[in-house]
Amino acid sequence: MTLVRHLFLACFGLVFGVAHAADADWPSYGLNLSNQRYSENTQINKSNVGRLVKAWSHRTGVKATFQATPIVVGRVMYLALPFNHVVALDAVTGEQLWRYNHQRKQGYQMCCGPANRGVAVSDGKVFIGTVDARLIALDASNGKVVWDIEVADAASSKGESSETLKDSDPLKKGSVAGQSGVGIAMAPVVYQGKVLVGITGVGYGLHLDSDRDGAPLGAVVGFSGSYGRPGFLAAFDVKTGARIWQFDTIAPLNWEGQFRQATPDGVPLHRDIAKEKADLAKYPDAARFGGGSAWSTPAIDTKNGLLYFGTGNPSPQMDDTTRPGDNLYTVSLVCLDIQTGKIRWHFQQVPHDEWGYDVASPPVLFDYPHQGKMIPAVGQAAKIGWYYIHNRITGELLRKSDEFVEHKNIFAKPTPEGEVILPGVLGGVNWSPTALDAKNLVAFVPAIHWPVKYSKQTIPATPTKPAISYTTLEPLMDAPRWGVLSAIDLKTGKMKWQRKTDQPLVGGLLATAGQLIFMGEGNGRLNAYDARNGKTLWSDQLDAGVNAPPITYQIDGVQYVAVAAGGSQIFGYKQGDLVQVYRLSK
Repeated sequence: MTLVRHLFLACFGLVFGVAHAADADWPSYGLNLSNQRYSENTQINKSNVGRLVKAWSHRTGVKATFQATPIVVGRVMYLALPFNHVVALDAVTGEQLWRYNHQRKQGYQMCCGPANRGVAVSDGKVFIGTVDARLIALDASNGKVVWDIEVADAASSKGESSETLKDSDPLKKGSVAGQSGVGIAMAPVVYQGKVLVGITGVGYGLHLDSDRDGAPLGAVVGFSGSYGRPGFLAAFDVKTGARIWQFDTIAPLNWEGQFRQATPDGVPLHRDIAKEKADLAKYPDAARFGGGSAWSTPAIDTKNGLLYFGTGNPSPQMDDTTRPGDNLYTVSLVCLDIQTGKIRWHFQQVPHDEWGYDVASPPVLFDYPHQGKMIPAVGQAAKIGWYYIHNRITGELLRKSDEFVEHKNIFAKPTPEGEVILPGVLGGVNWSPTALDAKNLVAFVPAIHWPVKYSKQTIPATPTKPAISYTTLEPLMDAPRWGVLSAIDLKTGKMKWQRKTDQPLVGGLLATAGQLIFMGEGNGRLNAYDARNGKTLWSDQLDAGVNAPPITYQIDGVQYVAVAAGGSQIFGYKQGDLVQVYRLSK
């Protein structure tokens, strides 16, 4: 069946009353523009979830890190594949309706692997941001390119390495990826004729490959110097792709900020403020290389015309020698006017970040009772292991939760022997989207317990080369690591319950009014938990890591749950090419 005929039949059914009133799409990355990922569907619930069976599956033919949220609109599932291929599938049968195969720019250096977190569907088009920093609009009926624009140029920064390393040094363990290209990882979102998307890869740091196949990232390596570039979030016209506005994530003036001694919520940062101020004049152009990748799909406040997104680490990553000051607006939750792109407020979770604590998980909007009033709020689960709630109009911090992962030596400085810190560069909460039950004010958060060793080393000078200092954040492979699924009572900031999982949790959540939480693990398990207490109610084993967010939708009165299973190279989880869809047994 062609997609044109497919859409005609869907419309025909609506006209003549064939379509079920209970049909429900998954039309945007976070289900709705508030990013709550909470479905009102109840056909699948805690009493019958044990009857879930496979409805259909699809093999994409691309076995690589797979992080996409499927989008379901009008009986069609639109899915972004690794390397930015896109497929349209019949959401009931899995039949492929069309496929777009992306041709990357020749010689383009990818910053962050092949993964893409999804598409946006609106105005008869499918929008995807690409690993080679393009934004492409496809015709939703056939997958043909409508327009294709360059969001950012292909500039990259190169680092240095040396063969004069100690045998015990992490740099001896594998090859160093010595470039930092620019790309797009986030799923776009569309609002009022604007496609919103941001770039990644600007917070320069070298990634050390593991010395073992199938093992996670070996280390992140930081050098001082003039590396990187400023990030941005931009709005583009849905019809033409013309750029409407651009917000640079590096403050054009006063990027050094207030030289804070502590985070805004009071955690000491152990900074040498006097030295930073003395060094400020030495690096007048530091902001030109400032970093601040835009990782998370924005949440949109339609009533007040505001959007919210998180920014990444400053550049160069970890080594702070050449960037004195707070490095605004990196590692921040940022609020913009959606019509103009002008900043309204920001909350910098970690001023002068040296640890890779990007604000990576998407923000979530909800209404929040505070001091006898209902306040429009924005919540954000942080890599540093707390859940923050802000007044989304003013940015005021209303509440900070109890820690949902263990903390140890947080904001410690690197040493030659190495400091073990928690949460590490992987999180806390990494890019994984959370879910939120707005009626009961409960946030569901997938997190990571994985210690890292933070070290500072020096490569000795030679007759032809000066000494080089660098830092490494090395995930400890021999230390115990696990995942933590938390239900946080937002009224109090306390944990309602926590569930320890075998694997560190990366991929994201689905919550439903059927009192269920769906979450995958890198071992290939897709699990359904009781939202009231975290008890496992159902599980299925797939052939690759389930490291993408599940969704649910309903067609012809039948509720489905869908997820991509393609693993994660950076976490060492088995990669694959599966899209799996479930329904209740008949």
